[in-house]
Amino acid sequence: MFILTTSLGCGEGSLNSPYPNAEREDNTLYTSFSERPKHLDPARSYSSDEWIITNQIYEPPLQYHYLKRPYELMPLVASAMPEISFYDKNDQPVSEDDLSKIAYSKYRISILPNVLYQPHPAFAKDNKNQNYLYHALTEDEAEEYDTIQDFEVQSTRELKAEDFVYQIKRLADPTLNSPIFGLMSEYIVGMNTFRDVVDQKYKALGASKNNEEFVDFRDIELDGAKVLNDYQYEITVKGHYPQLLYWLAMPFFAPMPWEAVKFYSQDYLAEHNISLDWYPIGTGPYLLAENNPNLQISLVQNPNFHGEKYPAEGSEEDKAQGLLARQGKPLPFIRKVNFVLEKESIPYWNKFLQGYYDQSGISSDSFDQAVQLNPVGNFSLTDELAVKGVKLQTSVLPTTFYWGFNMLDDVVGGLGEKQKKLRQAISIAFDMEEFINIFQNGRGQVAHGMLPPGIFGFVEDSFNKVVFEDSPTGYQRKSIEQAKKLLAEAGYPDGIDPKTKKTLVLYLDAVVGGGPDTNALYAWIRKQFKKINIDLVVRDTQYNRFQDKMRNGSAQIFSWGWNADYPDPENFLFLLYGPNGKVKFDGENASNYDNPKFNILFEKIKSMRNSPERLALIEEMLAIAQEDAPWIWGYHPKLYTLSHQWMAPFKSNAMSRNTLKYAAIDVKTRSMLREAWNHPILWPISIILAVLLLLIIPAMLQYWRKTHQKMRLDNGLKK
Repeated sequence: MFILTTSLGCGEGSLNSPYPNAEREDNTLYTSFSERPKHLDPARSYSSDEWIITNQIYEPPLQYHYLKRPYELMPLVASAMPEISFYDKNDQPVSEDDLSKIAYSKYRISILPNVLYQPHPAFAKDNKNQNYLYHALTEDEAEEYDTIQDFEVQSTRELKAEDFVYQIKRLADPTLNSPIFGLMSEYIVGMNTFRDVVDQKYKALGASKNNEEFVDFRDIELDGAKVLNDYQYEITVKGHYPQLLYWLAMPFFAPMPWEAVKFYSQDYLAEHNISLDWYPIGTGPYLLAENNPNLQISLVQNPNFHGEKYPAEGSEEDKAQGLLARQGKPLPFIRKVNFVLEKESIPYWNKFLQGYYDQSGISSDSFDQAVQLNPVGNFSLTDELAVKGVKLQTSVLPTTFYWGFNMLDDVVGGLGEKQKKLRQAISIAFDMEEFINIFQNGRGQVAHGMLPPGIFGFVEDSFNKVVFEDSPTGYQRKSIEQAKKLLAEAGYPDGIDPKTKKTLVLYLDAVVGGGPDTNALYAWIRKQFKKINIDLVVRDTQYNRFQDKMRNGSAQIFSWGWNADYPDPENFLFLLYGPNGKVKFDGENASNYDNPKFNILFEKIKSMRNSPERLALIEEMLAIAQEDAPWIWGYHPKLYTLSHQWMAPFKSNAMSRNTLKYAAIDVKTRSMLREAWNHPILWPISIILAVLLLLIIPAMLQYWRKTHQKMRLDNGLKK
């Protein structure tokens, strides 16, 4: 028993550790994923679970400053911010201030020299003839490779301007269906023509395509993207489109070497999942070392990384929080990042408590274990987490969730005075403060318009005067009596539909949910409508069917949301721009709202730079939308992030996903605390063993007696 107990207690590491004992002192960040990222190709990837990986590997020309707020763009692999010039229809230079004369804009981008790609077989050549080793594999040769690491020879080359142009061309590739092609084709000159030419080349290749053929975009000109020299290229866009700068900070505009496209175009490799959607290729601080969607995805430091320093500029608050302590130090700090498959939130949470994950969000299941309401009404950590030294960080996300009215609907739609008052009455009755407290655990901020905090045009002390009114303590939601008055003025006194002489019935189309939380939510929403004597019918439907309803305009009321693509009000205001309507134009205006005054103002502000004039126009637009009430103005979610004490201070950056390079870990502290928190409790084993011995010893004695007695009898018989 002593030997067993000793052997259990003296081994290195914890018995319950989910990681190999050899990794206990590794400079590795542990986090998780729940589903395999679908696309890691930068021309196709457009979801947050994909970008948390791709943004560590690909480097577009620009990035957001890690610490500065409001968000500020800065060069990444560009050597400086782009030079922008403006021209009229006669190719003559004009001032940016004269918007009416600008026919197109040119963005000249210079890139850093001596930047190398990560090691990759696409660059490998033989020593004798300098031919590419793996660009024309036979089927038998391809059978030898199951992962990108199986290729014996890995090489690199310098980043060139042509790689950025090649990637812009890929956005128009009809076989890729890039999610931003539609938008970019409206601005980048010649994008549609380029797509048509490429499409014809694919058709000509047709059935004759073999494993060695691919359409080389270097041979096809794109008027709006030109290589000027090895370290300069130029993008030409129609009109004045300052938002292009924000797109230049996204992976869509990261460089793509033609060698990689040629390498991955081989069908024999694709059969082994060796493709850009599985194995990205970039110049960033990390490269993808393992992609096993059934176990883990691992990033490791790129040995060819060109280097970057931790920022030296930040606010006084940043300095007080220790965020400037590492200024000027080389990035990245962490050697490896392991994304471990976790399909359920509870196992993830338990492993975080044990120290096996370094950071965690807070799910509804674990909310009460993580935070508590303190005496002054604010959330703070529970005693259990506070004792462990866990740190809590909160921030409001640049996201808006809302309930929308279909403005094409005969009952809730239209810009008439009665329809407008119906929507206003419902908006007042819908108690968003209560919704946030019940269903978001208080993690949200009531929305007064479509713009979230952190976006130009959002004014902290401003409120929606249609739904709220002044009070001695600031502002408060208008009363149900006021809502009922509006409902009567809309033609529904006491909620009675004059056509049917019965209670007005409205319909909420929702995506199929399930479980007690969904049922409780639907019951709560029905209760809000019932406050003004309106019956709400929830039509639960599958997501694909729901999408169809939105496209054909058969939904009446619905819930939706929008995450900022970039920190510009245009990215939210266009959600109510008439020519962006979902039914007529297949746009993102899901409410199909179309107010001519709002549209005219949007056309003015969409290409303006931030200024007092732009702010005044935005406030005018918000007032129009608040009056028309095409949405039940919802909420902006709050992000709660927990991190263990061994994590260095960090700052949430909702606009950027390339922030893993700024994270740092005190590995020794983590290892020590993991062991302390997971020290095996062995006394129950000792008790169990003692009980077993107490049960076994009498049986052994009885067996010995019987055996000994039998031996004596046998010996007696022999005598």
